[in-house]
Amino acid sequence: MQIPPLVPLAAFTATGDLARLKDALHQALDAGLTIEQAKEAMVQLYAYCGFPRSLNALGVLMQTVQERRARGCHDADGRAATPLPPGADMLARGTATQTRLAGAPVQGPLFDFAPAIDHYLKRHLFGDIFASDALTEPEREMVTIAALASLHGVDSQLAAHYRIGRNAGLSAAQLHHIVQVLTERVDAEAGRHAAAVLQDSGAA
Repeated sequence: MQIPPLVPLAAFTATGDLARLKDALHQALDAGLTIEQAKEAMVQLYAYCGFPRSLNALGVLMQTVQERRARGCHDADGRAATPLPPGADMLARGTATQTRLAGAPVQGPLFDFAPAIDHYLKRHLFGDIFASDALTEPEREMVTIAALASLHGVDSQLAAHYRIGRNAGLSAAQLHHIVQVLTERVDAEAGRHAAAVLQDSGAA
């Protein structure tokens, strides 16, 4: 599982630091991360940090790949996602995935107040996006954790995704490794904050 390459990519996508994202992409591709893996991580992050950040990151990825190919670098495209069966019920699939990863059905007054967001989470995020096997579920949670740890005001969501990460198959040691990579390669203060939220989350 490629923890070091994915963590900086997710963090710099979330913060919109495109110059550092480009440097991280060169390092990640040199380390063997495939273009499809990088692409999939950036696509997923639109659900956590918005279309503008996701589109900007994808633009940097496209430009970086083109520049590297012009220099003769042969980066691996990677395996494309397996097509889903025609007529798949993505709401049912997403609800099942969300329930399994959260450890219980996700419900509450917020979703009663705004049922549309509940539908989008289940149908689109945990349905359409998580159905793609271009990244594994542990890799997806790694990407989400790195992005949320780099943003302000989302501690409850970060804590929840630490716990979801454990349910997805990440070990406590891997969660601490993510925090270490954030500290060393992204931002020391973000790493300290991520460590504090991890300790309070109960996932460590």
